[in-house]
Amino acid sequence: MNSISRKVLLVCALAAIFALGVVAGQNRFGQPKSVVHVITVKWKADSTAEQRQKAIDGVKAMAAEVPGIKNVWLKTLRVQGPSQDKPYDAAIAIEFESEAAAKAYADHPAHAKWYEIYTPIREESRSHQITN
Repeated sequence: MNSISRKVLLVCALAAIFALGVVAGQNRFGQPKSVVHVITVKWKADSTAEQRQKAIDGVKAMAAEVPGIKNVWLKTLRVQGPSQDKPYDAAIAIEFESEAAAKAYADHPAHAKWYEIYTPIREESRSHQITN
């Protein structure tokens, strides 16, 4: 093999290694068909920390009973509200396996039971459902 052939082969090998590195370094993500239900909450001023925790724990109890709930997120890290005057206090997320499961949850008896704990201490809330 002559010198030019070796150089061409070396350049091709280096280009292939570089291309593999670019592909391996790309972020991979999915677009699941599950439904994520996100609730942002402003607690009533006179609600206690114990009442709030009972409402959050109630989401776990509800999730154990409602078919189609895959995951729940209950620890609020950051919540942005509509204004600084009335910021939201908490965020809750529930993942459903399908849109049908998300719709069925609204009428489930465990959801009604949770509402008995949640609504008396909720001043305001917003909910959003997201899917692909």
